[in-house]
Parts: sequence; structure tokens; C-alpha cells
Amino acid sequence: MKSLFFLILLLIGKTLSAQIDSAALQRIYYRAAHLTDVDSVKYYADYIAHLYPNGDNAGANIMSLRLYGWYYENKGDFTKALNNYYQALDSARRHGFLERQTDLLADLAAVYTSDMKQPQKAKSIYLECVRISQKLGDPHSLIQAYCNLGAIYNRLGLHDSALTLLKKGLRIGLPLEEKGEENLFDIYNNLGNTYYYQKKYDEAITWFRINYARDLISQLPSHLADLWVDALNLADSYSEKGAYDSAAKYGALSLQLATLQASRSKQSDSYQILSTLARHRGDYKKAFEYQAKWYSLDTALVNSETYKSIAELEQKYEARKRENEKLLLQSEIAQQKFHNRIVTTMAVSLLLIAIAAAILFVIKRNANRQLSATNDLVMRQNEKLSELNYEKNTLISIVSHDLSTPFASISMWQQLLQNEHDNLTPGQKKALDRIGQATRYGENLIRHILDVEKAETNQHKVELENLDLRIFTESVLDDFSPVAAKKDIQLHLDCPDRTVYFLSDRQLLGRMLENLLSNAIKYTDTGKNVWISVSEEKDAVSLRIRDEGVGIQPEEMPHLFSKYSKISSRPTAGEASTGLGLSIVKRICEELNGQISCESSLGKGSVFTVILKK
Repeated sequence: MKSLFFLILLLIGKTLSAQIDSAALQRIYYRAAHLTDVDSVKYYADYIAHLYPNGDNAGANIMSLRLYGWYYENKGDFTKALNNYYQALDSARRHGFLERQTDLLADLAAVYTSDMKQPQKAKSIYLECVRISQKLGDPHSLIQAYCNLGAIYNRLGLHDSALTLLKKGLRIGLPLEEKGEENLFDIYNNLGNTYYYQKKYDEAITWFRINYARDLISQLPSHLADLWVDALNLADSYSEKGAYDSAAKYGALSLQLATLQASRSKQSDSYQILSTLARHRGDYKKAFEYQAKWYSLDTALVNSETYKSIAELEQKYEARKRENEKLLLQSEIAQQKFHNRIVTTMAVSLLLIAIAAAILFVIKRNANRQLSATNDLVMRQNEKLSELNYEKNTLISIVSHDLSTPFASISMWQQLLQNEHDNLTPGQKKALDRIGQATRYGENLIRHILDVEKAETNQHKVELENLDLRIFTESVLDDFSPVAAKKDIQLHLDCPDRTVYFLSDRQLLGRMLENLLSNAIKYTDTGKNVWISVSEEKDAVSLRIRDEGVGIQPEEMPHLFSKYSKISSRPTAGEASTGLGLSIVKRICEELNGQISCESSLGKGSVFTVILKK
């Protein structure tokens, strides 16, 4: 039926494309934007593109490209989705369509946030949304941009910055909400989350209760789902605050709402909150019962994907194995045939040199073609094997997730038995302590596996652009200003008065500087200074990050950039450190055709120097 409808649209488009007005085009576009059937979205995208095959209508071209972006995003092909979004954004910029730009930037940021796990990239996109919304004077898009930025800053751990942005959105939105022109549910929810992350539970509860009161009387189709979010947030906040009776009330309500919606994932989250609450109250038996239900639901959800991934991996592995064996056999046969032909030719070619030379030439040319075809096949197989390696890494993440829950159960049972400490024999007490030690070791091992896997799989395709290093380094310093301010550390930039341009990859260069600057702040005491300086030489640029930190032991310097190495120096405020940062920095530096070195003195600080060739 859909195919017939699409065919009719195409036939109409062939005869009436010249006469279709912008209002009709907008109706078609908005109808497609609200469809839940992904394939139907592509039908409409094809139809709009067919109306103007030469791209002579910029508005229609942007509409079709955005619909293609939605289609590929929902299909999980994020590369094609980003490509279509960026093409549409470029067209909107060239033709001055500011409103279209904010929509497309929001689409791009959503892909980078939810699908590609790149919050830093999403942050820069949302900042551009804010600038365009301010230029347009559109309060609705500006409120949404501030709300999205607040969520991104929370994800990056910059809660003070998140709070500032969310309050800006609140000031703009309150007058509109009073007129019934704006719904500030997301602003209130993100404000509650921000205070929760700051452990200011009373303030968090205040904002969560505002949403709860409004959703109780809401007539929106999503009010049950919104109420579940409110109840879960309130249960979690009251639990952390120590108000266990209120936490139990909202925890039970969240489970009731999840059951009413028949959502297994929501039931799983509700049981997890109830288990945590019971553990806080010391009711380990009840905590275990809730955790068992949570684990049963969560495992069912995750294992369905896990078993599917395992089956697909096994099938692909066996198929690749058979193809490679066949390819190897064919190559050996071809080589043997070639050898036999050479021997035969040499034996009879004494009197027929000209004929033998021609035969040899033909045989060699055929062999080269066959060898070239074989090499092409091998290259394609290697690409497939790389894809399988990526799927293997994904499977590691899933399995590590599955392993964490049994360790949590063992830990809970150990705590339950610990309450009977006085009734145990010395041998039983010793065994119980050993169980606790083994559990903690296992949990640490799982976290380490996940950290290493994330560092190894963070692949990036180099995209070069001409960067103004002064503006670029100022932007990096601005991002770290809130973190430095918490430790009363002064950040300084030393850069030539003239503009210094450098061709490089923005994301890789930024990631390298962020790692070095983050380390400098971590290992510097309160009230000290950190410098970043830029200098230009004839055929290279030099970036130096200098701190007044704790310094590095001389004997540890040769292994400083080695993978998994950890130095004896510790962050001054107890910050976390995986030991992978400097090895990642060195890998990025080499990928950018550069070199990195370090000079350090104990108690005086360190200087990291990066030299990048032009």
C-alpha cells in the first residue's frame, strides 16, 4: 500500500512539480516529520527530492536532506545521517535560512550526544544554536538550546556551568510559561539533576516536585511516562538525603507507573532504586529481593542483544574462515599452475624463442591479474575482520556489564552475613573478609577492562582545517576555567600578538590539549598557576603546557608515555586517573605528525612540549 501511494506521488510530481506551492510542500514535509514508520519517511524524502532533481529549490533540498538524515539515524547508519545533516546545514547557511540552521544543529548535536557519545562535539554545536537563536530573537529555540547545553555540561561534570545556563533558560521561559506558550518540564528536570549531582538534595527535590505536581494534572499523552520520571527522581533524591519513608513512597509509585505502562526497562530501573533504598535502611534481605527482580529484568533485556550479537559473530567468523581457506587454496593452485607452465615452456623454447616469449608474457599477465584480484579479495576480508573486531569490543562491554551485577549480589550477601559477625567462628570471619576482598577486586577489574576498551575503540577519521591557534587555545582554556576555579588555580595564555594559523584536525588537537591541561590542573596544588604557550617556528608550531605541580620521579620519566603506566605522583585533590591519558596523547601527537616531550622537577612542576610540523 505504501509503495502504491509513493508511486502515485511520483506520477503527480512529474506533472505538477512546476506548479506545487511552498505551503503544499510544507504540509508534505511536516506530515513526514511526524511519522513513526521510518521507511515512510524515506518515501517522502524521495518524493520531495524528485520534485526538484536539479536542486533549484533550496528549501525543498534542505527538507529532503533532513528527512534522509532522520531515516539513516533511525536505521543506525550514523555516518550517512551526519552527511545528510551537514549537507542540509551547508545549504541553509548559504541561503541564509537561520531557523533551519537551529533545527539542523539540534539534529547533529543529538547524534553526537546519544549515538556517538561525543558530548564535547555536541557542546560546540549547541553553543552555535545559542548564537543563532539570539540573533533570531526566538525565545523558544533559545530556551531549548540552554536546556540542552545544561544537560551536556552535566554529562561533562561541569555542574556550576550547567546551573548558570539552565537558570538563563528559566528566566526567559517563566514569562512564556505563565502565558501558556512554553512547557519548562526539561528545564526543571535538568535543574533537579544538576543539584542532585552537587549533592544538594533539598534543592533537587524542589525542582522535581514542581514537575510532579504539574504532571499529576497534565492531559498530555506522555503524562504517565513523565510521572514515572518524576517519581523515580524523587525516590532517588529522598533516598540519598536519608528521608527513607518519602523515598519508599515515590519508589513504590514509580514501580506502579512502570507496571501500568508495561515497560520492562522502567520496571528494572524502579527495582534498582528500591534495592538501593533497602540497602540504605539496612534491610539487606529486602534489598536482595529487589535486586534479584531488577537483575532478572535487566539481564533479559541485555541478554537478548548479547545472544544475538554472539550468534552473528559466530556466523560471520565461520563464513570468513571458509572464504579465507578457499582463497588460500585458489592462490596455491594458481601458483602451481604458473610454475608448471614456466617449466614446460622452458623445456620446449630452445628453438621457439619468439613463441615462448609471447606465451610467457600472456601467462604472466594473466597471473598478475589473478594475483591482483586475490589481493583485492584479501583487502576486503581484512576490512570485514576489522568490523568483526569492533563487534568483539562491543561484546566485551556487554559482557562486562553482565558481570557487574553478580558481583553486586555477592557484595550484598557478604554485608548481610557481616551483620552476624558475633556469631561466626574465627575461620568463618576470615573467609568472609576474603569474599569481600575478592568481590572488590573483581569489580575493579571490570572497570579497568571497560576503561581500556573505551580508550582502544575511540577511533577518529582525521579532518583537517585551518585553525587560528590563539582562538583555539583560548576556547580550550575557557572550557577548563570552572575546573581550575574550584582549586583556585590561575590559567595563563602566552601567544604571539600576530595571528598564528595552523592546518590540523580540530577534534584530535583539542583532545590532546584537554588531556595535558586536565593533568596539569589535577597535579597542581590549590592557589598555583598553569600556563599554555604557543610559538611559531619556520616549519612547525610549538605548544607548551607548564604547571607548578608535584612533579614526576626521574626514574619514571622513560615510561611516562607507555600504555597502562601509572606514576607514583597523585592528583592533589583526589581526582581520578586511569593511567591511559598520556599514552593517548602520544598516539594523537604521532597521528598529527608531531613529537611530545616532558621536563619535570619534583615539587616544582612539569613542562610538556608538543612540536607539530606544518
